[in-house]
Amino acid sequence: MHRISLAALVLVGSIACGAPAGAEDSTSILEPAETYLLRYKLQADEQIPYEVTHIAKTKTRIRGAEEVSNVHTVSQRHWSVTKATKDEMTFEHVVDSVEMTQQQGEAEELRWDSTTGEKPVAVFEKVAEQIGEKLSTISINARGQETSREDFGGTKATLGMGSLTLALPEEPVAVGATWSVPREVRTRTEEGEVKVIKIRELFTLEKVKTGVATLSVRSEPLTPIDDESVRAQVVQQLSNGQIRFDIDAGRMLSKQLDWDETVVGFQGANSLMEYRARMTEKLIDGIERTASRR
Repeated sequence: MHRISLAALVLVGSIACGAPAGAEDSTSILEPAETYLLRYKLQADEQIPYEVTHIAKTKTRIRGAEEVSNVHTVSQRHWSVTKATKDEMTFEHVVDSVEMTQQQGEAEELRWDSTTGEKPVAVFEKVAEQIGEKLSTISINARGQETSREDFGGTKATLGMGSLTLALPEEPVAVGATWSVPREVRTRTEEGEVKVIKIRELFTLEKVKTGVATLSVRSEPLTPIDDESVRAQVVQQLSNGQIRFDIDAGRMLSKQLDWDETVVGFQGANSLMEYRARMTEKLIDGIERTASRR
């Protein structure tokens, strides 16, 4: 673990001159805050498997008509690291299997599990085409910043954070430190115009225990949103949750993002949208993979 101590000691205490008679000398020396350098340390030729679970319930009410939709998806995916140096790493993102459930209103619930070999219903066919395929090739620096990216398929929609990797701070940080990363969300107004919403992802190092850093992340829109139809598009792309990062191994262990949003007036004065969702992503240990590179 790369730990760097702050050079300066902080001296605090009462000043003897002018102190009340009989006052105790409270001069003390505080220990310097321990700092941690957070960096990705992927290794060439390794495969890093994750399980991603997304559960969402969306309720809309427009002119008195209410509809509820539920989605539950569990996917197994992995990063196949093709190149790695101290400063730059390249990996391919592959989805290995998907188990999906979807229900829209009073319609029959649709299910599909890619591991059964059964033919998917039409609504899942696009997903089925991507199983085992390389969705993207991504190069990052040690801070997790994308230096290049090539997409080959899959949806461009994102659920929070907008990237597979975590944006790490430039300098070593102590518990309680914060850093922010700018991001843009593209939306479309009712008039069909594209509107870009600027967002700041605010990260905080909450604690470090046994080499694992726990971070919180919270999205803060910087662009004023006065169009509720735009707000309804933005809320699903905000990030509020917690991330665990293995400092020694240099990779994310888990991530949980939660949404609990209500937008009133997104399609007229009497409309309402409620969005309740959770996305979890966790590193799967102990799995040997033989999937060939693509």
